[in-house]
Formats: sequence, C-alpha cells, structure tokens
Amino acid sequence: MFTLQRHLDHMGKESKMANGPPLSTVTRSLSLLDVLHPNQFEGKSFDPEILEETEEHFYRGAPPEWLNFHISEQAELDGTGSPFIKRDGYDKLEKQIHKLRKHPGISTVKLFHQPGCGGTTLAMKVLWDFRKTLRSAVLTGSTSDITKVAEEVVHLFTAGSQGDQKTVLLLVNGVQVLEDLQVSIMRTIANQKIVTRMPVVVLLCCIREDADLKSDDVFLQEVLSDSEKKNFNDKKAELNRQYGDKCKRFHGFNIMQSNFSVAYIREACSAFQTIKETGIQEKTLLAAFLSLLNAYVPDSYLLESQCLDVFEHANYSHRDISLEDMLDDLSHLIITIQQGGSEKRVRMAHPLIAQCCTELMADAGVTRSDTAKHLLTCLCRNKVPRTLAAFIKYMLTKRRPKEKGREENPIHPTEMKEEIDSFSRLILHIQTKEDNSQCISLLGMATNMFDRNPFFPQALARFHCIVLRDYDQAEMWAKEAKHRDPKNSVVADTLGQVHKNRLKNLRRLAQPEGILALALKAIRAFEDEERLAEDEVGTNVKRNGYFHDSRFFNSRGMFGFLQVCNLVYDLLVRQNPTWRGVLTKKVSLGSALPSLGDHSLLRFNGLINRLRDGVEKKCAFLDGYLTYSKPEIRKDDPEYISRETSACYKKYVGDSTSSHLKEKGADLIQKLKLKQAVTTTGVLSFLDRECTESDLKEITALWEEICLHKDPDTARVNNIFAHIMLRNMGAPESDCKHLTAFKQEMVLTDKPEDHMLALLLHWPTDNEDTCILDLSAMIKRTQDLYKQAYAKHFCTRYLRPLFFIGKGQELNRIVHRKVLEGSARQGDWETMQDWSDEKIFQDPWVKKRLLKVQGEIREYKVFATVDGKEIEVVANLRNSLWRKRKVSFYLGFTIKGPVAFAIQTETADTKELLSEMDSSKQCGLLKFGACGDEMDATDLTKLKPEVNRVDEVQTFSLQSDAGNYECSVSGLRWVCKEEVSFKYKFLSWEEHMRSPVCKDYMPAGPLMDITVTSGQIEEVHLPHRVFIDRNSTFSGQFAVLHVDPCCDVVEEVAKVTSSHIKFLQPTFPPRGVMIRKMAGIPFYYDVLIYKTNKEFLTLDVYVVPRDSALQEEVEENPKSSGSILILNPGPDKSMQMGEHVSLTTDQADAIIQPSARELRYESLFFEVLIRNADSDFTLRLQSGKDILWTCTIHKGDYQNQSAEH
Repeated sequence: MFTLQRHLDHMGKESKMANGPPLSTVTRSLSLLDVLHPNQFEGKSFDPEILEETEEHFYRGAPPEWLNFHISEQAELDGTGSPFIKRDGYDKLEKQIHKLRKHPGISTVKLFHQPGCGGTTLAMKVLWDFRKTLRSAVLTGSTSDITKVAEEVVHLFTAGSQGDQKTVLLLVNGVQVLEDLQVSIMRTIANQKIVTRMPVVVLLCCIREDADLKSDDVFLQEVLSDSEKKNFNDKKAELNRQYGDKCKRFHGFNIMQSNFSVAYIREACSAFQTIKETGIQEKTLLAAFLSLLNAYVPDSYLLESQCLDVFEHANYSHRDISLEDMLDDLSHLIITIQQGGSEKRVRMAHPLIAQCCTELMADAGVTRSDTAKHLLTCLCRNKVPRTLAAFIKYMLTKRRPKEKGREENPIHPTEMKEEIDSFSRLILHIQTKEDNSQCISLLGMATNMFDRNPFFPQALARFHCIVLRDYDQAEMWAKEAKHRDPKNSVVADTLGQVHKNRLKNLRRLAQPEGILALALKAIRAFEDEERLAEDEVGTNVKRNGYFHDSRFFNSRGMFGFLQVCNLVYDLLVRQNPTWRGVLTKKVSLGSALPSLGDHSLLRFNGLINRLRDGVEKKCAFLDGYLTYSKPEIRKDDPEYISRETSACYKKYVGDSTSSHLKEKGADLIQKLKLKQAVTTTGVLSFLDRECTESDLKEITALWEEICLHKDPDTARVNNIFAHIMLRNMGAPESDCKHLTAFKQEMVLTDKPEDHMLALLLHWPTDNEDTCILDLSAMIKRTQDLYKQAYAKHFCTRYLRPLFFIGKGQELNRIVHRKVLEGSARQGDWETMQDWSDEKIFQDPWVKKRLLKVQGEIREYKVFATVDGKEIEVVANLRNSLWRKRKVSFYLGFTIKGPVAFAIQTETADTKELLSEMDSSKQCGLLKFGACGDEMDATDLTKLKPEVNRVDEVQTFSLQSDAGNYECSVSGLRWVCKEEVSFKYKFLSWEEHMRSPVCKDYMPAGPLMDITVTSGQIEEVHLPHRVFIDRNSTFSGQFAVLHVDPCCDVVEEVAKVTSSHIKFLQPTFPPRGVMIRKMAGIPFYYDVLIYKTNKEFLTLDVYVVPRDSALQEEVEENPKSSGSILILNPGPDKSMQMGEHVSLTTDQADAIIQPSARELRYESLFFEVLIRNADSDFTLRLQSGKDILWTCTIHKGDYQNQSAEH
C-alpha cells in the first residue's frame, strides 16, 4: 500500500512569487487546505516501483493522488503513454472557469455526479490543469469554523502580499457551506482592506446527487458517450500492454471502461456466489460490512484496526499476517487508503461492487438487516470511533431526496414539494426486501447500543407512526429521543407529529373527549418545540457530534399547532355544529355543554379558551414569515403552508366575533379579520393571496374608518399601504386622505413597517424637491427595529423585496414586487422565484416602470446618491460590490430597508459629457486635452510599455508624469495632471459578441482591461480601427462595450475622432469600441507574412485588423513553430468590411489556398506554396480589379534566414 505522504520530500522546487515568500512557505500555515503547487513534482525523479504502485492503486479504485496526474503528464510528454482520460464534462468545466476568471469576486461552478462515475477525478484533473494559472486547492479540513476557512482562502489568494494576488480555484465537496463561505470570504477581504485586482476565488463544488440542476451545471452519470468509450478502450489496450494480468484487478477502471457493465461487476464479485456452500467466514463478514457501508454511506470506510478486530477470534498462528492475506480471494475487491499520518482506511473498490456484494449476500440468505446487526455486534461493543458512529447514523437515519416521482409524505401528508424519503435508503430496502419487523429490530438494536443518540429512537418512533400506526410505541420512542436531547427542537417535533397523526387517523365517530385529549397532548408537544426553537437561535446546538452556533429558526412547532387546530375544528364541528361557536369563543364551553351533552368536557376549558388566541398569534407570525421572507433567494416556501395557515385563520378567527370583543370599533376589526387584513402584514400580503379589488377597496375604507376610533397611527399606516396596494392592482386612483398628514407629522410607531413606509414616501425622485428626511438615520432606525422584531426568526432566510421605487409621483411610483413578476411572466420568463440572477430587470416593461438610482461602490459597499449625499444601502447580490465605481441600480425595499438591485456601472450621458467638455476649457490642460476634439500626434509622448507574461497572459505596464501620452503597442492615449501608473491587458471579444446587447454590433478596436495602480487619469482615448474622414457617415454608429460583473452593457459615446473614442474622468471596467453592423464600413488592416520551415517555400499570410490584441494572437503560433516574419509595408488604404479579397502572385507555379476570403474583424489566413522559388516575386491583395496592397518578396527575404534572424 503506497501513500504519497511518504514521498513529500520529493516535491519540486518551491514556487517563487514576485514580492512575497515562496508559495510553500505561505501554505505551511494553511491547515484546512490541500494546496497544489504550480510546479508540483517538477525536477524530481521517483522510484519506478513507487510510480507503478501509485498507478495500480488508482486503477484498482483508490481516489486519485496528485502524483497520478504527474505520471500521466510525463508519460504523454515522453511518448510512452496516452493522455489522462477526461470525461465529457471537462471541456464545459474548463470553459466556465475561464469565463469566470473575467468576473471579479467569488464564483461557483457545480459538478454533479453519481458515486463511482469519476466526478472527484474529473474535478482534481481540472485543478491540476489550472495549477499554473490559478492557485488550486482542495478544502480538506473541517468547515465547522467557516471564518477560519475563509481566512485561509484569502491568505492563499494574497500569498501574504498585496502584490501577489492570484485567483484561487477551490474544490469543495457538497453545497452546505457555499453561501456562508462566500459571505465569510467577502467579509475577510473587506476587513483586511484588500483591494482586489482579479477574481478572489472560483469554487468548484463537487456534489454527489442530481437535484436542482441548472443549465450551466455539469452532471456525470453511469453511462459513457461514444467518444468516452473510445478513449477508455484505447487506454485499456495500453494498460494491458503495460500491466498484463494485473489489469483484471483494476476494477475502478474496468467498471467505467465496460460502461458500468452489470455482467462485469457480477463476475468480479463471483466469490460471493459460493457463500451458501462455503458458509460465512471472517473474510466474507468483513467484506459484507464494507459493502453495506459503502453501498449506503458515501465516502465511508473502516479503519484497518477495526477490520483486524473482525479476525481477532480466528486461529492465526502468525499474528503479523497482512490484512490483504487474511482477505485471500476477496482482497482484489478491497482497497486500502492512507491520508497523511492517519491510520489506514479500508473500503470496497467501487460503490457498484459494494452494492452487488450486498445483493449477492442477501441472495445467499445473509440479509441486509443481518449484516447490519452483525456489524453493530462486532464493531460497536466498546467505545465506537466518531467516524464509524457517524457512518452508522447516516446509514440508519439519513433521509434523502426521492429518486422517482412525487410521493406523499405520510407523517406530513401535505408536504409533497419536499420529496424526501420517509426513512433512510437502507431501512426502505429492508422494508421492501425483508419485512417491517427487521426494520424495527435493527433500529431497536442501534437505539440500545448508542444509548445517548436521539436519532435512532426518533427514526424508530417515525417507523412505528408512519408504517405500523402503532402510536403507543411511537409515542414511547419519541419521548425517549426527546429525553436524550431535551433541548433540540427538531427532535422534539417528532412527538408532536406522532400525536398529530394519531389525531388525524382517528375514526370518524371518535368521542369529543378523546379528540380533545389527543389534541391537548399534540399542542403541548408543539408548544414545547416552539419554546425550544426560540431558545436555540443564537446558541450552541449539537449536530453530528459537534456544537454549532444555530442561526436557523425552526417554525414547524407553530405550523404543527395550526395543523392540530385544523383537525380539531374539522373533527368536532363535523359531529356537532355547536362546536363552531365554542372554538371561536363566540359562546363559552360552559354554556354549550347542554347541547354537547358531555359535562366531562369542561376539563378542556383551558385548552379551548386559548385555541383561538393561539391561532391568531401564530397565523400573524407565519403571515409575516411568509410575506417578508423565503427559505432561499432561489426558492419559495411550499404553497401548502400558506394555504393551511389561511384555512385555520378563517375557521377560528375570520368567521365570527369573539364574545369578549366589546370595545369600540370591534365590529370593524372583525371585518378586517374576515379579510385577513387586521395587521400591517396582512395588508402587505394582499397581492400574494387570491383577493379581489373589491376586497381591497373594502379594507381601505375600513382602515380609514378605524382611524377615527382607535390607534390612529397604525390605522393611518395601514390605510396608506392599502391605497398603495390598490394602485398596484390597477384600480382607479382614489384620494388618500391621510397621506399628507403622515408625511408632515411623521408620527411613527416602533414597527419597521412604519419606517419602511416613511422611506418609500420620502425617497426623492428627479421631479421632486429636496428630501427633508435624514435618510441615513431613518434607514438605521428601520434596520434596528427589524433586528428587534424579526432578525431572530428571519436570519437564515432571504428577505423578499416588497416594493420598488418607480417613475411617477406620490403613491403611483411605489411598485409592488408582484406587479413586476406578473409582467415578467407575460414575457415568458421561466420562473420568478429566483432573484439570484435578477433577469426580471432585463424585461423592457420593468425597465420602463422603475426608476434608476445613481450611486457609487467603494470599500465593498454600495451608496445611493441623494441630493449630493451618499446613503448606504444593501446590495441584493454581494458579488456586485467588488470594484469601486460609479453605478446605477433599481431601489427595492425589504422589511429591513432599501436594497440595490441590478447594479450596473454608470456612464455619463452624452449631453452631460459635452457640457463637461465645454466647462473644462478652464481646466488648464493642453489644447488637445479635454478642451479639444482630437489629440495632435506631434504633441504626444509615445511610451513603450513594460511587458510581463504570466500564465500565457501578457500585461502591459506604463508609468508617466503629468502630460499627454500614447502607448506604442496598443495606441491607447491618456491625459493626466499628476504622475500615474497603470497596466492593461487585452481580452477576447468572442464571448461578449454572443451577448444579446451586442447582437447589432461588431468589434472596432481592442477590448482592454485597464487597472490604475496609482494616481488619476483625466482622459482616456480608446483606439478604434475604422477609417474616418470629414465625409464619413459612420461616426454616429459607434458604441462602447462595458463589461460589468453582472452583465455586458453597451454605452453611448461622447466623442469620436479619426482614431479614438474619448472618455472624461473615466472609470475602468473592461471596455472596447464597437460599431453597428452595416455594409461597407472601412477598416485598417495589416498583412503579416511568415516563412515556415516546410520543405518547399511556404508562406503563411495573415490579413489582420490593425488591432494589437488580434495581432498578438496571430503571432503566437508562428513564433512557437519557428516561422520567420518577413517585414513588409502594410496597406496604405482602408478595406471595407464584408468585401471579398483574394491573394495573388506573379509566380507561375504558386499554389494559394484559399482563393478568396471575406473581410471580417478577425484574422484571415492564406497559404502560399512555391515549389521552385529562386527569385523575387510579388504578392497582391485585391478586391475584384482593385489592388488593395502589393509587396515584393525578395529572394534574400526567404533564403539564408534562420529563426535567430
């Protein structure tokens, strides 16, 4: 058994960085990350036996080690082996990562895969291939301290020095920590005041399931494509030549090469088919344990010492015998892995082998439950290692998403949308392949052996409840689970669910006393769960053996209470309508007893008296919970929660007035309760429910009348909100009598809703007077009140935008979220549940309806500019905050305050720019600066940039004093009043030209990413390659592509000169000049001629736009192949885009391919072959009869030259 850890001394030379320490020095402090060095293993030789053993181990089924990729890479370079096989998802992952390298901040790529399909291998191969361009690492440590993980990622990004930033490519297994990790990384960057010049991290998330796939996600399955089959077949032939008969043991490789053949797997496991004859031996028992674990628990294993325990009673005369020898003919099915200095881990060679062995054991009469019980008896007698205990817990209690269809959840019959299995896969398989008694027996054994674990008795209670409907046993085990973890609300929920299901399955003729007795037990259980949930938030909660700071609020106790109340109402009222009045407190229980006929019911008077009030209170909470928030930015709550909550409210509260409501205005309040609009939340949720315009008009009138009777401040707020909702329903405008008084008096209660309304009404628009409200103070107050009222319960949920600032005046400018969603649905959008991509703001109607707010991003915060003041608001997408810049956005309002949506980099309007240019005549710049139309080339200082190449990307750095300059490489021009330093690099147009906003344009110059490192640039002039003179009509067709982190933006241009586009006071997102697609646009081109090293004289001729970025791309291949550039004068006239040009020569025996090409904004290639060249000859580029360019190639140009020439 080989481990790479024993050979860390063979690592290659240390990676040096520009300003910081060697990378190996930096990574020594990173305990949670396995960092892959860019020069891993380079310059080191290995013992051939070590290399062979490493490869054999991998092909047998062990996880890949970095050395496997190095071995494959070296074999390919030496010509002794074929490339490492990459499954089809590789290219898609590679393209996505390349694409995300252009976006600042943090990005995520998801790789879904079934176990044993090569998902982890593919992910590691991607990291290996990016190791020289990115800082590749795997998250291997615990994620319990996510802040520590973030700090290590940021430390790797900076490598201990601000000048050594490089994007991290981090492999993360699972999605549980993704959101928290992204938040923590951004917080760490901000706290350390790090100015990022590139993306911080790309998270490559490896997920062993196929749920919630997006179009950009990669999914590997247990099936090979035709190309994959060919690659695996070729590799098999190579391995057979290299390893011979050893290949028969390469199950990890062979299973995939056989396209996951069932026949191959059964043949590999054939030793298990003789169990009936040979009986159960220790080696078979151990293989059965491993198979059961690996079949049902991902990444499970046994320690070598645990495996040896299975053999402890065997009669071995030599105690130094190896585990492999003990396993004998089963050893080829099992692999041993060692990580670092830890104990060896043992598992089956492949998950499909584990599944097959488990099945064959069952066929031989050794059932799954038998194997599981033997495992518990054999390995869990004494103190059980934490890892094994966790594997057993997962195997027996982990409920997973359903594999097929949408089935009803028996314990939560309305919870269809969750699609979660009722029990673990093993328990479900034992239930279907054996019987219920074996499930009970196995869970009972685990409950007894792990006498402190609450989850085994919890699963036992659920099985008794759901499958057997033995509610007495279910109650007993639910209480035992609760006894073991008395502070865990999720565990406590099971007892309430047991009582609720018993109540639900009562016979129709059950007596009221029995109904109320069960209801009392269920309600007490759910109220206890609710109390525990309140106590949990913000405290340390034990999960999976570890303590975590709990931010999740468990609301199931409240909802369970309402479900029980629904059942009680239906069961009792169905028997006797008198119960309707009793339960709604219209009549007292005592006065109704003669009609009900059972005086013993009086003992439930306390329960009945608090049902209605409890329903009202919990419905009010859940109304706000569902209206103001949702589980995630991409997902809504299941619809049944609001449906059942609303039904319960109507039964207990909405249909009748309680007898104790005698105060003035109680009839009005009851009418509002009937409409579910007695609270501000109820009014705000109106558009989320199926309500009519007439209902809303009635609610508006009721709140207006209540203003005269009680609580006028709250009533006034609700009346104004009702008017806003009416406007959003499209109702004719009606006079809002209390609007002016509210705005002038500003009497606000301590509710965040009141302050949100004040912000909505006072936020200024372009047509309104200066805001008299201190917006920053009001926002701070709103946030503080939110923390007091809701933060505890909403802290892990996404806050819904309730309203947006639109165009218009007063109430008409306040736009409800549902109005936008309804409009976008008409535009055939896929779904409006997902606010993570903000696609809704691309809808033309939405753009027309909403008002753009100006602002700025700096220090990872976004500010709205109001009356010359900067007001900090929250960003909907944190990834929009990475670059300092002027921005515009749409302003939404959650219950916590204002939020910026669809943030885009802002560019000045043409008129504003021209006005600024006129006013700049007093700025003191030279005549060709901001005050003139075009720079005079004679007054420019040309500077040659310093060129740095890192990972195949060239960066051009420049430094200048105050003055006017031009870069000699790109033609970029700039004006500065002080010393400045900046750098730039060329970007590819290809991806951006596919963007919808660019469909009417084509490139007209290089796409440049400019970063100012010190000083300030007053003007920048981007080069274009279009021929323009005084008679040109194209100057109005120019635009500039602005690459924003969220999307591409096409900007208008303020000034076009014959060679440049001018920007004043520029910001520096990536930008490039475009021009509208139309026939006949004249461009400048160059002709590059290269003499190749082929047998006959062969010239590669490129016709390239006069664009440094394109010419740089063209020059790469000839240089690398040793071709020689033949200098020539370029064309002195422009060529029209779209015309067809041909290359000709006066050399009679010349062959030119192709004969003609269409001019585009890309390089055109011609090959000229002359077999008997021995004299001067001429090349011509022509369009029809028009000669566009001519050049004489002298004999000396192509003879007696070398690459060093």
